[in-house]
Amino acid sequence: MDMGTLLALVLLVAGIVVLSKAVRMVPQGYQWTVEAFGKYTHTMNPGLHFLIPIYQSVGRKINMMEQVLEVPSQDVITKDNAVVKVDGVVYFQVLNAAKAAYEVAQLEVATLNLVMTNIRTSIGSMDLDESLSRRDEINAKVLVAVDQATHPWGLKVNRIELKDIAPPRDLIEAMARQMKAEREKRANILEAEGFRQAEILKAEGEKQSTILEAEGEREAAFREAEARERLAEAEANATRVVSDAISQGNVHAINYFVAQKYIEAFKALAEAPNQKFVMMPMESAGMIGSLGGIAELAKQALADAPGRASHLPRSGG
Repeated sequence: MDMGTLLALVLLVAGIVVLSKAVRMVPQGYQWTVEAFGKYTHTMNPGLHFLIPIYQSVGRKINMMEQVLEVPSQDVITKDNAVVKVDGVVYFQVLNAAKAAYEVAQLEVATLNLVMTNIRTSIGSMDLDESLSRRDEINAKVLVAVDQATHPWGLKVNRIELKDIAPPRDLIEAMARQMKAEREKRANILEAEGFRQAEILKAEGEKQSTILEAEGEREAAFREAEARERLAEAEANATRVVSDAISQGNVHAINYFVAQKYIEAFKALAEAPNQKFVMMPMESAGMIGSLGGIAELAKQALADAPGRASHLPRSGG
């Protein structure tokens, strides 16, 4: 191989190298910084770009897509001195490639340490129960703090999520016993409330029953008194009629009165609870004669009825 051919090969290789340094293709989702003799000059967006060989070069290749950063598990002490293990994830995106490249070294490491520090600060200001029940509040508080701190680096922290807050095993067992005791307490309270409500309803029912029974007894007593009043009124009228007949010398009225009292006395004697068998002499003729007097008294009353009707005043119509 002569010198001319060797020189041609050297120039060809040099041309390929210079061309590869001069023509750059930035892929979608990335931005590359351009440096001139080591100093940042501008940023290349996705697409085809041409650089001046030797004078210009590519500095940093920055991923502009949203990225996920795993937060490793760490021990955190709560306000009431309980030790919990906490891990999570961070979603962030680079908005300014130049700041992300030149404002901070090891961007992901710096962001991760900042997130872990703020998680310890947020959980350390809460009790164990609060840290377990207010996870959304912790996420929001850490997100605001980290987003403000990383803004000078050209970052936008979109979300911070705590994946797990794990207390020690003895605390978990104590919490389980506490939850069981709370559930048993609520069950006992509900059961007692049920018994109490049942007793109240039972007492209300007995009260209503007593009221209704008293109302019934009062109504029965009222009707019984009314019946006795009507019976007494009827007996008074009968006595008055008999007395009028006796005053007029009617013997049948006397027989009626004596027979009625005789029958009532015999009925009371027969219905007495301490009497099982009754024997007493009774004159049938006297009893029949009394009944005959009753019949004669009734006939006379019917015969006098038209006469009394004729003495009634007539209307002028």
